[in-house]
Amino acid sequence: MLDPITNTVILVGVGLGAGTLGSMLGVGGGIMMVPALTFLGLPPVQATSTSLMAVASTSVSSTIEYSRQKRIDYGLGLEMVAFAIPGAILGALLSDSMSKGSFSLYFGILLIFTGVYILYKNSILGDAAARKRSTPMRVAVFAATFGAGMISSLFGVGGGVIFVPAMLLVLGLTMQRAAPTSQFILMMTSVAGVLVHAFLLHPDYLQALALSVGAFAGAQIGARASRAAKEVLLQRLLGMVLIAVAAKFIFDWLISR
Repeated sequence: MLDPITNTVILVGVGLGAGTLGSMLGVGGGIMMVPALTFLGLPPVQATSTSLMAVASTSVSSTIEYSRQKRIDYGLGLEMVAFAIPGAILGALLSDSMSKGSFSLYFGILLIFTGVYILYKNSILGDAAARKRSTPMRVAVFAATFGAGMISSLFGVGGGVIFVPAMLLVLGLTMQRAAPTSQFILMMTSVAGVLVHAFLLHPDYLQALALSVGAFAGAQIGARASRAAKEVLLQRLLGMVLIAVAAKFIFDWLISR
């Protein structure tokens, strides 16, 4: 068991890294914060709700900076928020019913998909900006947005891993618009999820504060660096780390059976 000072320093550092990378890639920093909280001994529902509070901090910070840069599509963002928030509320309500073993399995699977997406994002997206927006595809995007909102509150990771590809592949946004708009949607969705989790007395507020301090600063760094940064090395490193952590979660599930 770590002493409180060491624990706080680690969480601020995790929040800083997660906020920076999450803001740059538009995927939400919770995908890195939840594993850290779990490894520090928090039970699943407390880890997810605590992470979600820091995700809210990250997305607020990113949205402020991206708003200054005028890179957010507010109209599309609000349309997606209308579907994401009900999903976020449902996810928070369902979080109490998930066992530690189930959490390890499902979160491990989510990490694998996220890691593969980040590793091969450029190949997957291709010439997404040239794609046309069709009504059936927009309906599919909004249905996926509801699911992303639920995943956000259920696992404390934010739904950017769904929001960003949907906006790029289906709706035709560029990465320079999709990542900022994703952060705006994450802000609204995560706040809704946090309010429900707080009502259910799930979060550890001291640990959330430490994460949020780092995440808020990191999100400012990531948003400013996103214009000029070469993402390839960061994507590859983050993708490989997520897949490695996923293997650990799935291994934990296997030995707990």
